Amino acid sequence: MRISSTQMTNNYLAQLNRAFEQKTKLMEQSDGSRLHRASDDAVGYSKYLRYQNSSTENTQYQANVKNAVSWMKNSDSALVDIADCFSTVVAKSNAAANTTNNESDMTAISKEMLAMVQQAVSDANTQVNSRYLFAGQSDMVQPYTMSTNKVNRGLTKTLDDTQQSFFNVDPAKSVSQMLTLTGSDGKTYYANTKTGDVYSQDFMNTGYKNKMAAGQTKVTSADAVGNIPLFSPPDTSPTIISKNFKNTGEITTAGSSWTQPVTVNGSTVNLKFATVSQQIVTYNGDDKYISMVKQNGAEDQSSDTVNVTGQDVFGTDIFDDASSGNKPSGSAALNDMLTVQAQTAGCQYSWMSTDGITMANNSYNAVNTAETKLAARQQVYTDIETMLSSQKLTITGDISSVADTDVAALSVQLMTAETIYSMSLSVGSKVLPKSLADYLS
Repeated sequence: MRISSTQMTNNYLAQLNRAFEQKTKLMEQSDGSRLHRASDDAVGYSKYLRYQNSSTENTQYQANVKNAVSWMKNSDSALVDIADCFSTVVAKSNAAANTTNNESDMTAISKEMLAMVQQAVSDANTQVNSRYLFAGQSDMVQPYTMSTNKVNRGLTKTLDDTQQSFFNVDPAKSVSQMLTLTGSDGKTYYANTKTGDVYSQDFMNTGYKNKMAAGQTKVTSADAVGNIPLFSPPDTSPTIISKNFKNTGEITTAGSSWTQPVTVNGSTVNLKFATVSQQIVTYNGDDKYISMVKQNGAEDQSSDTVNVTGQDVFGTDIFDDASSGNKPSGSAALNDMLTVQAQTAGCQYSWMSTDGITMANNSYNAVNTAETKLAARQQVYTDIETMLSSQKLTITGDISSVADTDVAALSVQLMTAETIYSMSLSVGSKVLPKSLADYLS
């Protein structure tokens, strides 16, 4: 078979181009990466893309975690200060329950209480980067506002642990507070808003203790002096709270004119709601949560939530709990503390020694519980932050193993390719057939 000079030249040029392409490809890898396109290594490039996606996700999760930890640290600092303020009010409540205090002493104590509640409201309005920490998702709106004028708020009877054990017969209708009522006979009564049963002040203070001493473990209908209707036909839900009180406990016009007759010892007694004149704190945020996802998988609100709402911090009371018919106020504990403060200013020694101390402690416990839950979530994010940092190193190592160039091997391969290419040029110049132009020159 005859091989022409043109065929020889074409074969040589094809091989020379392959040598140049190999050298160029090795030169391209001198940037440290051996993968620049899928054709470089299809399997390796597929792994590289997956690792890159994991790295991008990891970077985003780390940013989420850092923002979340910052948010929760600031929230925790505010909650610690609120808890300290409430703790001071608890201590002052115990001092106010001492009957040796005169009017001047009670006034001074009430002023200290008010200052502490005002500080707690200020802490509840804490901002970070112009966002309010305790406003839910309405974090651009100041959540808490304290009235300058006093309003009439329903007065409650806060049950201690022993009273709750005795008066809670049905777990589905458990109560921790009762409404305080004033009778036309000048006496005080208490209404269970879950059952409608009304009890005398004597029975609530000492009578139930005598029953327990006699072996009775739970209250019975015979212990009540009467019963008030909880429903207004045709309604079938509790309305005695929602129709007569706002969710902050402020009494409505209907509540101010409400009256209900009951028979006590054969005589008719007309009952009215007892109230206390005090300032009120209102909540302007919402009950929605802010999530900052920290890792792959389904979102879990209980663990991905970074904020606490007003309801989480200050709980609920008889005026805004699930059975009240009202929406949660987001400021229950604050308003309960203001009730304690108002009763202290009014020198209500007896009320302070029973209800006041219990109400103050319950309000403090609500804040303390919120702080504990937030601290637990913060610890989870802190642990995840450490895990994500370790995971980042692992992912970086995986990317390096599949995409990085072996510098030592590349140097040898590049020198070899350069030598082959140079030799090819040299050989070609000597053995390729001369052209007509070469002879003419």
